[in-house]
Amino acid sequence: MVLCPVIGKLLHKRVVLASASPRRQEILSNAGLRFEVVPSRFKEKLDKASFATPYGYAMETAKQKALEVAHRMHQKDLRAPDVVIGADTIVAMGRLILEKPVDKQDAYRMLSQLSGREHSVFTGVAIVQCSSRENELDTRVLEFYEETTVKFSELSEDLLWEYIHSGEPMDKAGGYGIQALGGMLVESVHGDFLNVVGFPLNHFCRQLMQLYNPARPEDLQRLKHDSIPAVDTFEDLSDVDEGGPEPARRDAGSRPDEAREATVDAEGNGTPETMPPFPTRLLELINGFKASKALFTACKLKVFDLLKDQAPQKAADIASKADASVCGMERLLDVCAALGLLDKSHQGYSNTEAADLYLASGGGYSLHGLVAYSSEVTWNLFTHLEFAVREGRNQYHRVLGKTAEDVFQDVLYRSPETRLQFMRAMHGLAKLTARHVATAFDLSSFSSACDLGGCTGALAQELAREYPRMQVTVFDLPDTIELAAHFQPAGPQAAQIRFAAGDFFRDPLPPADLYVLCQVLHDWPEDKVHKILSRVSQSCKPGAGLLLVETLLDEEKREARGGLMQSLNVLVQTGGRERSPGEYRRLLERHGFCQVQVARLGGILDAMLATRVGP
Repeated sequence: MVLCPVIGKLLHKRVVLASASPRRQEILSNAGLRFEVVPSRFKEKLDKASFATPYGYAMETAKQKALEVAHRMHQKDLRAPDVVIGADTIVAMGRLILEKPVDKQDAYRMLSQLSGREHSVFTGVAIVQCSSRENELDTRVLEFYEETTVKFSELSEDLLWEYIHSGEPMDKAGGYGIQALGGMLVESVHGDFLNVVGFPLNHFCRQLMQLYNPARPEDLQRLKHDSIPAVDTFEDLSDVDEGGPEPARRDAGSRPDEAREATVDAEGNGTPETMPPFPTRLLELINGFKASKALFTACKLKVFDLLKDQAPQKAADIASKADASVCGMERLLDVCAALGLLDKSHQGYSNTEAADLYLASGGGYSLHGLVAYSSEVTWNLFTHLEFAVREGRNQYHRVLGKTAEDVFQDVLYRSPETRLQFMRAMHGLAKLTARHVATAFDLSSFSSACDLGGCTGALAQELAREYPRMQVTVFDLPDTIELAAHFQPAGPQAAQIRFAAGDFFRDPLPPADLYVLCQVLHDWPEDKVHKILSRVSQSCKPGAGLLLVETLLDEEKREARGGLMQSLNVLVQTGGRERSPGEYRRLLERHGFCQVQVARLGGILDAMLATRVGP
């Protein structure tokens, strides 16, 4: 009943949908909207890392799609449509945006990440009102987004591959389409179902009501364009938006951090009310360290351990158990709740599912060790970042008061306690990434593997689980091998794994068909990197493989924000650096490896597989 008068506002207007998505067309057609379809040619090459949130990226993409169509149609006949609708739907886990899978293995990786977990589907929508005056295009843009939370069931291997082999995941961001076979993977949906399909109809209609009954100036962004945007921002004619769940919270109106152009008088002078855009993202960046420190402090005070599997507790009770002041603890708990780490109700505070899983200590996927290492080691080193940049080396001499010739032996492994602290941090990360690494390529042709610097054996466990006929050796320093026993779970894979003590710079490497270097090369200066690769190459028979796992940069070193930050991190900590696939490929080829394959794993690590050629 509400929809008819709302859609009726557009019945006598020329409306264009800037999308080729059949799902969006069907949703709007079923609502009674009459429109033309003009697929956008906007190149979706926005830097995702530059957006504070996934939905910010979705809204900006939707706006650019709509504006490209408006400009192109105006340029064609000097008459733009009345309204252009742009939309972009994305799937996100936290801040990670899941793209369309590149192949079946990539689809498997994505769907495995979603299995048994909640994720968000965001759709950014832009409604562009167009007018033409003296052959000049004038646009008014209203932007909003919608978030729907979707939870997958625990997916069996058979069900995963059955769905992947159907072919449906291949043109869907996130690797599934909820309106078809992908619906069988979904356990629950919280929010607008149509938003997951590709267009939030209810929110769209509510925005139309605000726009036409009457329009509110504060909801609109006025843009005046004197020329057509540069051609290189458009795609080729063959590249069109396909829709479906791609990378998306609920918010009406334009974003507060968007620039608003000053209104101008007849002389072209700005009015006194003109203000620069509010720097929301910049302020978030300036204050970002405070959120990290709040998390570190909550972990150190064992807040998440105290609340694990417990009924909600009051701030005073938690403060008493943590030996803290009530006023201070209450403020810390409120911040944790605002950050989404805790739930707050009238009964008190309780852990979120993520806090129970990742922030309480002792769990199989706990990141408590990584948090402790970040708080006690990385934090102190980053306070000397200026000196690291000036000097181009690690900063342990400033933190510890002595120079570290070998970061591992002189610093990280200087005592059993510091060694165990580092191993806990690495184990937490490895548990999160090991399965994706083990399944990045088909390694079934290798009957044996050796994980050099394999630490706790977390990756070896996943390799053994994935390839039951593979024998895996974990090769690391003697004291590390001794402590690794603390991390080994009982299970059928134990018989496939052995631990060997040694130094990969000096001692003979265990024989293997496949050597693994996971987060090893980035820690060392160039001469040591060549020494490691040379020793591996000499140990390889022709046809043997090298699985290299690192955080890969993009070739131009300007888009992979996580990788670039990690490169700064290793500069401060070890003096090493991250590299692009091209740089690693040249390194590998120099040491006799060829057929280099690259797999982007979508998290903090990526993988490369290379084959040793004959002498």
